[in-house]
Amino acid sequence: MEEIENTFEQFELNRQLLNAVADAGYTIPTPIQQKTIPLTLQGHDVLGIAQTGTGKTAAYLLPILMKVKYAQGKLPRCLIFAPTRELVIQIDKAVGELAKYTDIRHVALYGGLGPKTQIEAIQAGVDIIVSTPGRFMDLYLRGEIGVKDIKVMILDEADKMMDMGFMPQIRSILEVIPRKRQNLLFSATFPEKVEKLSYEFLEFPTRIEVSPQATTAETVKQRMFAVPNMQTKINILAYLFKTGEIQKTIIFTRSKDVADKVFDALKGPVIAKGDIRVIHANKGQNTRINSMDAFREGDVKVLISTDVAARGIDIQNVSHVINFDVPLIYEDYVHRIGRTGRANNIGEAITFLTIAEEYHIKKIEKIIRMEIPRELIPLDVEIAPTPFDENQAMLLEIDNQRKKEDPTFKGAFHEKKHPRPIVKKKAGSAKSGSGSSSKGSSSSSKKYGFSKSNKGSKR
Repeated sequence: MEEIENTFEQFELNRQLLNAVADAGYTIPTPIQQKTIPLTLQGHDVLGIAQTGTGKTAAYLLPILMKVKYAQGKLPRCLIFAPTRELVIQIDKAVGELAKYTDIRHVALYGGLGPKTQIEAIQAGVDIIVSTPGRFMDLYLRGEIGVKDIKVMILDEADKMMDMGFMPQIRSILEVIPRKRQNLLFSATFPEKVEKLSYEFLEFPTRIEVSPQATTAETVKQRMFAVPNMQTKINILAYLFKTGEIQKTIIFTRSKDVADKVFDALKGPVIAKGDIRVIHANKGQNTRINSMDAFREGDVKVLISTDVAARGIDIQNVSHVINFDVPLIYEDYVHRIGRTGRANNIGEAITFLTIAEEYHIKKIEKIIRMEIPRELIPLDVEIAPTPFDENQAMLLEIDNQRKKEDPTFKGAFHEKKHPRPIVKKKAGSAKSGSGSSSKGSSSSSKKYGFSKSNKGSKR
């Protein structure tokens, strides 16, 4: 017993799975695997709360593959749902790797391309379907998927599914598949809406929580720069790349328009065109897949993305994650920075925030139960002047935030002054506040430390 303790041998998986596990380089089960695999093999419903990068995909796939064992009949026996096509593709790839020594048939179903090839794979016979909820219901309503043999259903990244509005499809799926089945639900966070879903979806589940909800991995160093505007964010990015501080990185933006602007600013002058890609909802499916594969293989060093790539994408050796914009769905901060520091490797997450994003950072820090360390803007970074329209938009956003907290607040963005960035002082420079602060500066100006003499200049 001592020889197999704390190895995959302890789970009494069949030799085909153990050989595949060895080929994949897995040696010691992670905590979520230690707790989930035995319970799933015993037929329990499982509610798993675990950070990204903890090995939860293998935690549910290994026992399910053990249950399915081999190809049988034409109809699927296991359904796995994920919120994005990228995650569906990744899970399906993991099924292929772990089932490589079996004849188990599996297919990935997702939108963005015609269903012809997917339908042909289903018609040829399939044991495991990995799918987005929308594409599954589309093919089911066409009569292409039989569900009477479904024995297991898994929801991965349940919190993101709810954020993306998949609940109507999930409820429709629950109405058409057999009621007698085993259910597994996994989520990196456990907000109230996911808890309600667990009552609806699971029967007497065993809850597994390998770390406190919404905590960040200890292997990820976090730091933050307070900046006045978008251009200064780009200037800091360019500086970090030029100094060689950042190697393989994902840059997350709030919108596809910002993603394109960052891409245009960096490609060529800062990063060789072949080393940087951008992915978002406007990019074609093949483009997104090819970009992700190129980044995974190391052919591309920088990937700019909206939150479409924030969850479940397991790419090794990502040295840095850059939050170019602070996420508005606060749990996404955990998912974003979970792209680095995976498999016990050390990673780093850098966040840029403006005065309008300070509100959201405070909410995030409350969720992750820690303050994110702030650093000074490097001396060689130019602090760009803030365009009037951008400044007004930020001040108006601050007013809206205050109204959200206090409905009686009438609005006063016209009274606010622009903040000053925190900057490193050169050796021998005057102490803070000696001749550089303007009379009557706001508390936010003092906090951020921006000075008019630094705007548009390189220090």
